[in-house]
Amino acid sequence: MAYLTVIAGLILLVIAGDIMIRGAVSIAENLGLSKLVIGLTVIAFGTSAPELVVGIQAAYEGVPTMALGNAVGSNIANIFLVIGLPAIFYPFSCDNSEIRRNYYIMLGGTVLFIILCWLGPITFIEGILLLILLGAFLINSYKVGRLDGNQHTRDRAISEDDDHDLDELPEKPLPTVRSGIYLLAGLAGLIYGAKLLVEGGVIIARTYNVSEAIIGLTIIAVGTSLPELVTSIVAARKNHGDVALGNVIGSNIFNLYAIMGGTAFVSDIPIPMSFLHLDLWVMMLASITLIPFIVWKLRFSRVLGLVFTGGYIIYLLMLGSS
Repeated sequence: MAYLTVIAGLILLVIAGDIMIRGAVSIAENLGLSKLVIGLTVIAFGTSAPELVVGIQAAYEGVPTMALGNAVGSNIANIFLVIGLPAIFYPFSCDNSEIRRNYYIMLGGTVLFIILCWLGPITFIEGILLLILLGAFLINSYKVGRLDGNQHTRDRAISEDDDHDLDELPEKPLPTVRSGIYLLAGLAGLIYGAKLLVEGGVIIARTYNVSEAIIGLTIIAVGTSLPELVTSIVAARKNHGDVALGNVIGSNIFNLYAIMGGTAFVSDIPIPMSFLHLDLWVMMLASITLIPFIVWKLRFSRVLGLVFTGGYIIYLLMLGSS
C-alpha cells in the first residue's frame, strides 16, 4: 500500500502541477509578461511546485530532512538527468543572456545554501532570508520581462527567436476567472498529492530502516522532477535549448529559495552529516558542470548527455552503498 500511495501521490502531483501551470501561465500572459520570462519564472516555479508542497508537508509531518533531500536531490536530478536524458535523443545548445544571468543567480544561491547548511540547522531566520532573496529574484524578473508594448524600450535585448511560442504555453491565454480556477484546482491537487507522497515515503523509509532524507534524495526527488523532465524533452525536441536550460535553472533557484525557505518557515531543518560529506558537493559539482554550456555556449551532444545521465546513475549507486 505504501508503494501505491507513493505512485498515486506522484501521478496526482504531475497532473495537478500541469493544471496549475496552465492557470498561472495564462494569468502571467494577461499581465503582459514575455514568453521567455514566463518560461524562466512561472513555468519553472510551476514545475517546482510539487517539491515546494512536498517540502512543507514533510515539515508538518515532522520529517524536514525529507524536504532537504527532496530539494537537494531534485537539483542534482534536474541537471544530470533532466538535461542529460533529453540531450541523448535531441542534442541542443543555448545562447541567451537572460538565462546566463539566472545561471549566476542559481550558482550564487547554491554556494549560499551550502554555507547555511554548514552553519545549520536551517532555522526560521535563514528561511526568511531565502524567501526575501526569492522575492527579489521574482521582482527583478518581472521588471526585466514586463511588456510595455514597445519592443525597443526593454532594458534587455531579447531576440525574436527567444520569444517563441512554447508547447507549455497556451496559444491563447485563458480568461482570468478560468485561470484562477485552474490555479486553485491545481494547488489543491498538489497539496493532496504531496500528503500521499510524504506519508507513503515515510512508511517505506521506516519499513526498510533507511532515513527519510534518502527517500527524499531518490524516490521523491526523481518523482517531483518529472514535470521538469517532460518540459525539457519537449524543448530539446524543438531545438529550444534556452527553454530546456532555463526551465532547469529557474526550477533549481526555486528549489533552493522557495522550498527550503518555505520549509524552514514551518520547521527547523537539521542537516545530516551525509549531506555535508556528499550530497551538497554533488549538487555544487552539478551546478558547475553547466558553465561550459551556458558561459562558453558549448553544445549538449549525445555523448555529453550519456555522461550526465551516467553520472546521475553513479550518484544513485553511491547513495545505495552508503
